[in-house]
Amino acid sequence: MSTKKSNKTLKIVQVALFAILIFCISNIAIAESKVIKVKSENKNLSKQINEIKNTNQKLNEENQKLQSSIDEKKSSYEEKMKDVKIAYLTFDDGPSKNTLDILKTLKEYNVKATFFVNGHEELTPLYKKIAEEGHALANHTYSHNYKTIYSSVNNFENDIKKLDKFLTQITGKEPTHVFRFPGGSNNTVSRKYGGKTIMKDIIKEMDKEGYVYFDWNVDSTDASAFRQNKDKIVSSVINQSKHTNKAVVLMHDLNPKTTTVQALPEIINGLKAQGFVFDVMSKNSPQTQFVKVNNVK
Repeated sequence: MSTKKSNKTLKIVQVALFAILIFCISNIAIAESKVIKVKSENKNLSKQINEIKNTNQKLNEENQKLQSSIDEKKSSYEEKMKDVKIAYLTFDDGPSKNTLDILKTLKEYNVKATFFVNGHEELTPLYKKIAEEGHALANHTYSHNYKTIYSSVNNFENDIKKLDKFLTQITGKEPTHVFRFPGGSNNTVSRKYGGKTIMKDIIKEMDKEGYVYFDWNVDSTDASAFRQNKDKIVSSVINQSKHTNKAVVLMHDLNPKTTTVQALPEIINGLKAQGFVFDVMSKNSPQTQFVKVNNVK
């Protein structure tokens, strides 16, 4: 009886051991199968990674070729443009009662201009009309108040951005980040309110903010008198323009400046006779600056 019981126990143990052995073998087989699968997946993944690397390399090479072609064409374009005579008609301080007459003349002669405007909430339709007729709206500060804008860098920047926001609300267009300093970048009146370095400090900050400023190299002299003589305005522009291929003409769009409006047809005809074409100002226009931005960095 004892022997039979021992044999039975032995068989149970043998069966258990066999089951364990089968279980272990099965797990090993499953594990090996997983390893093979993982290796296969890794191989495919490595292949895909290599394909992506090759594709990226080709794309980089194509991008380099494209950039090289763009740079070459840009350089060629800039070289050719050096000899092209371009006139930029600019009007400061508007809009005003004269704006519609200025726009009428520009339309008649198919010429585009740049209006360095201030903020006048009651003249909203004029800003819109300037933009709709294809002219450039540029920034001349909202207030044009020397005491306010030149008392600190922060005040100047806030005044510029106030006008940016104002113009965007009217036109629906993003700011051009093109501006002109009231009095020009070399004005000395600003020192009275912000100290000797105020202009350089403002220039540094506005450059950092991505703005580009433009002065002028042709002065119409319409600001030299309350109402300048029309012939004086014409002769000033025509004579000064003879000495440059890129004429940035300073004029003013203020209520008293009726003679500027009267002079405009002769100015346009005179510049055309000198071989000038007309364009609006943008950040990419040839920089005309009394104080060069690169000299104050």
